Formats: sequence, C-alpha cells, structure tokens
Amino acid sequence: MLNKCYIQATSAISPQHTFEGEFHTQPFVASTRNLLNVIEPNYSGFISPNNLRRMSRLLKIGQTAALKCLVGSEFPVPGAIITGTGKGSLHDTEKFLKNIREYEETALNPTPFIQSTYNAVNGLIALQQKCTSYNNTFVHRGFSFESALQDTLMQLQEGVESVLVGSFEEMSEEHFYIKGRIGHWKEGATNETFLADNQTTGSIAGEGSAYFLVTAKPASRNLAVIEGVEMVYKPTTEQLGNRLQKFLAQHGNPTIDVLLTGENGDANFAHYYQYLHQQFSPSTTIIPFKQLCGEYDTASSFATWLATEILVHQSLPLSLQAYNTASLQNVQHVLIYNNFMGEQHSFILLSK
Repeated sequence: MLNKCYIQATSAISPQHTFEGEFHTQPFVASTRNLLNVIEPNYSGFISPNNLRRMSRLLKIGQTAALKCLVGSEFPVPGAIITGTGKGSLHDTEKFLKNIREYEETALNPTPFIQSTYNAVNGLIALQQKCTSYNNTFVHRGFSFESALQDTLMQLQEGVESVLVGSFEEMSEEHFYIKGRIGHWKEGATNETFLADNQTTGSIAGEGSAYFLVTAKPASRNLAVIEGVEMVYKPTTEQLGNRLQKFLAQHGNPTIDVLLTGENGDANFAHYYQYLHQQFSPSTTIIPFKQLCGEYDTASSFATWLATEILVHQSLPLSLQAYNTASLQNVQHVLIYNNFMGEQHSFILLSK
C-alpha cells in the first residue's frame, strides 16, 4: 500500500478561528459549559440561498469546509471523495425519531431521514462539484478518519490523481446531556486552556469538520506530507509502545519534533499518554490539542489540520502558546497520537 500522500489544500471549521483569517495569530476561544461548538462561517459564498434554508447544520458545516478546501487546490473535481464520521447528523436523526413518536409513524417528513444518513455530506459535495467517481464514508467511531486516510492511500496507489478526504461531526444538546449522564463530560467549571492537566473523570465535548485535498505526487504547492497512519485496538501500554516503535521504524525512525496528543483531561485514560511521553526524547515538544476542539470521534482530523499548520508556519499558533512557549525551529516531523475512549488508538505521521 502507498505509504504517503501530499497535502495540497486544507480547510477546517472548528470551535477556534480556523476557517477565516490567520489562525496562527488568533487567541484561544474557550467555552463556559464544557461544550465547544464550532464557529460557523458565512455560508453564502459556498451554498446558494435556496439550498441553504433546506440544509441541516451539519450538512452546511461539512459541505462548506469541503468546498473551501477544493477552492484552494488545483483539483476542483477530485478523483475521489472519502470521509469519516462517528455519529453523522445527530440533529436530523433526533428530529426524525421525534417525528416517528409524535406522528405515530404516519405523515413523516422524509427530509430529516435523508439528511441523517452518514453519506449525505459526501453526496452533496459530489452533486455540487459534479464528481461521479469513487465516493465512500467510514463510520468506525474513533477510527473513522483514520480508516478514511487508509482508503485514501489505497485509492492513490491504484492511480487516482487526487482525493478529497475529511471528516465531520456535530454535538446536539440531547446527545451532550445523555453522554453527560453517563460520565463522559466533566462536571462543573473547567479550565479548558489547561485541559490536559485537569485529571478528573470525563472530558469536554466538541465538534468540527476538516478536509484535505491530497495527491500521490510531490509538487511545489504542497503544504505537508502524510507519511502514514497506524491504528491499534484495545492495547496495553506496552503493546502501544511496541506498535509505536514499529510504526516509526517503518518510516525510517524520524526524529519527532512535535508530538500532538489527544490528552483530554480524563483521568481514566491518562496512563496511555503518560507512557507515550516516556518514549520520546526531551527535545520533542509535546502539545495536547483537544483544549482547542473538544472530544469527539474524529478529533484526529483536527489534529491533522493543526499539524499541517505547524509544519507550514514552523511555529506554534498563539492559541497553543499558553500551554507551551517552546520556540520551534526547523520542524520536519509531527506525530499525532490519539485515543478514543481508551479503545481505539491511532498514530498519524506528517512531515514538512
């Protein structure tokens, strides 16, 4: 399987100022209720008014992020569209279920059902760009985005010239409440700036969408390289360390300049991160990223977008400097380590 691809363009809609303006100089945006909702952009430049009023919130977020990514590339019609999502459109799913109960399965509006399917975003992007090629959505919980990346590498190996790969996730009030009842989120006020240091049970909820236009060939306009992706299911800390060493060895044992970790302040899973910290030299800058985006199934896609930003700018953005004021120089390799609920662990390696 092809073990690398080249990022030509990116786009992200997140709880931070990532969509418009210069993210690197923007201050950290916090929440007061342990829920980080995305900062929604002006959709009018990407979606027509007639379509906009009929679309759900997640469809607008996902399609706009994807179209913004394509605008910044030389492939307005990608050779394939591949995405990952853990939950899909929660709002539409809940709306449809409520309608079933309210109308007793009669006279149901089909629109919420149609828009709640996991591949609805992909379909809209394909219709908008008239892309009739390979189109696939992975719904693998914490492995959703990583599975999309692996499929992307296989498509490029088979000769596809370009792939639009990304993710989309939303958090509804009902889902936030339900997951809070079973201890997924922290109780009371949380200092989100230093989320990783808040070692109590639970984390903070998040949502977002990130897209990447990738190709199999190097070019002067490329932003970064995705060297490879590795997934590990329910490992012990020792097994995780062994898979890390094997993964790095497969890519020439590069010196990791920055390690982006999915530390989310949940004491239940802190031991994985503490063990991983010990596998790197003191020269590696270790930075948690979920204080920026919150915890959700495809948060690793936001980390991939953030890693690309660090490689392009060769420095940490202002929103991360409160946690680590390290002065980065000549950043060549960024490694992302994330785990979802202690079960699905992944590594994504990027280089300059």
